Amino acid sequence: MSNFPRRGLLAAVPLTTTLVVATAPVASATATPEIKVSRGVTQPVFSYADAIREHVRVQSPVDSDGDGKKDLVRVDIVRPKESGSGLKVPVIMQESPYYDDPGVGYEIEKKTYDANGNVKKFPMYFDNYFVPRGYAFVSVDMIGTRLSDGCPTSYGASDVLGGKAVVDWLNGRATAYDDQGKPVKATWTTGSTAMIGHSYEGALGAAVAGTGVRGLETIVNISGYTSGYENSRNNGTVTWFKGAASWQAKRVDKDPDEKCAAVRQKLLEDSDDATGNYNAYWHERDYRNGSISKARNVRASVFSVMGMQDRNVVGSQFSEWWAKLPRTAQRKAWVTQYGHLDPFWARRQVWLDTLHQWFDHELMGLSNDIMRRPRVDVQLGPDRWIAQTEWPAPAARTTTLRPQQDGSLGRRPSTGTGSYLDTAQTEIAMADQPTTTNPNRLAFLTPPLQKATRLSGTPSVNLRLKLDKPTANLGVLLVDYGTDTRIDYRAQGPASDEGLTFIGGEDCVGQSTADDDGCYLKAGDNISTSGMNVVTRGILDAQNHRSLSRQTPLTPGRTYQISWKMLPQDYEFKAGHRLGLVLTGANDDFNLDESANGTGADAEPGTGAKVTIDLAGTSISLPLLNSTPSGRDPSG
Repeated sequence: MSNFPRRGLLAAVPLTTTLVVATAPVASATATPEIKVSRGVTQPVFSYADAIREHVRVQSPVDSDGDGKKDLVRVDIVRPKESGSGLKVPVIMQESPYYDDPGVGYEIEKKTYDANGNVKKFPMYFDNYFVPRGYAFVSVDMIGTRLSDGCPTSYGASDVLGGKAVVDWLNGRATAYDDQGKPVKATWTTGSTAMIGHSYEGALGAAVAGTGVRGLETIVNISGYTSGYENSRNNGTVTWFKGAASWQAKRVDKDPDEKCAAVRQKLLEDSDDATGNYNAYWHERDYRNGSISKARNVRASVFSVMGMQDRNVVGSQFSEWWAKLPRTAQRKAWVTQYGHLDPFWARRQVWLDTLHQWFDHELMGLSNDIMRRPRVDVQLGPDRWIAQTEWPAPAARTTTLRPQQDGSLGRRPSTGTGSYLDTAQTEIAMADQPTTTNPNRLAFLTPPLQKATRLSGTPSVNLRLKLDKPTANLGVLLVDYGTDTRIDYRAQGPASDEGLTFIGGEDCVGQSTADDDGCYLKAGDNISTSGMNVVTRGILDAQNHRSLSRQTPLTPGRTYQISWKMLPQDYEFKAGHRLGLVLTGANDDFNLDESANGTGADAEPGTGAKVTIDLAGTSISLPLLNSTPSGRDPSG
């Protein structure tokens, strides 16, 4: 067992103290390396400039490139000079495919190396901030990227198991080698490990945690996906461009000899863009209940961050996984109105303070107040954050609204029909001018709200319909109609499409060296005043109304009852605003074209089918609660 206490074992440590950790008897405490704790958090008493920098290659259990050898994973380490026989330290680990291309963070940082092959500049701030406070930072090149062996597999088993092997090595269960091929043990660490990262990196943390690996004490999953299928599909529709699985693997693999070409071809074939169906390929990449990783197996505590306007990693990637975690799992979340965003760029000081306390509590075992605070921070608008006990808000209750023949939306029973054509439209085009006739949509509005109302959770839609073709894209939008100043996640420019704008100047976090200054651009909310906002959406390929694994074409002219979940949200509708329900076809905003030619030619088109809606059997169900002046969940 590690000599350094694991989570929860230092509950009696006072708020101001010096924590002495040794692996063997020493002559006096003053001669022992010390971690200093003041005001409930670790203090920066170790020199970043003098830190030990080293690297190893950890043997993984996989041979992703089929060369007959187990892939070796490159691991770059920076740790306090004092760590070792006198002081064992916990680890903050980032496994990333991005150290080559496209780079890490909004400043597109990449690793740089000294003459001995050790990293002299690490991307992001984890090393600058946490190493002086008594942590090691471990930077892992995902298999198939940068200096690791093998081939990337677009969130597949080898991507995950390479990271797991590093956690195993940190806990004495796997083998690592130096540049001369000699075995190296991690004798300087307690084994207590955190994984942190954004997007792909966050997904890897969730996936490794879902293997149940011991020693991984906590993960910080920032906008990371938990279902590969939902990252490229939405209920049978292809929402990323076709060929994305192969493209993603090639993007992060800069090997010029094309040794991974066959692997990428298999990714292309197995992902089955032709149908958009869920299959064994996607099951391997399901971190909720898949073949490699399962939410119920997570032993680590979880700190999750999700931008509910993220079009890349949609909100259900958080909500569905969150709901499947063990009830005993210690957890915390930030739910925001941003897009695909790391909160380091948006709410920097609050984020750093919270993350610092989280790691001190989970890895150092310090008794601070991080778990006495409300579990969830929710952003309702620019500079408007609230706290609540859980997500969704426990006080939310389902309200069912029905579209009416006169274009209204309310609770009373309805009659009549309406129809539209399945054509690919942007959300703005679909939601604009809801009281005018548009052949590509049906729009319905509530009366102005008498008081502020909050949506917290996952809406669902129930349609009674018939088609004149065997299938159609069925699209639904929930819209907030009313003038307000909102976070603008649709603007163009660096970070603007995530809801941010750079405001000039830099913040320096942690300690610096000549090669790694730890300073980052300042950013603030990108806001604009608008008369409407698309709150959430849902889309379904009608052929997949029975199963995501098998298509069942509809019989033209026959009536069907089709229900599905929309994307989750936590959003405040102001008094005087109106809720809008828009029924439409293919959602052009979901066609995320990042292909090489950038033409969007392979985006999901509309079928041109006529969709006839029976209003008597059509409704939307919303988890709603009154929005209190403070915004705090009334249930506590």
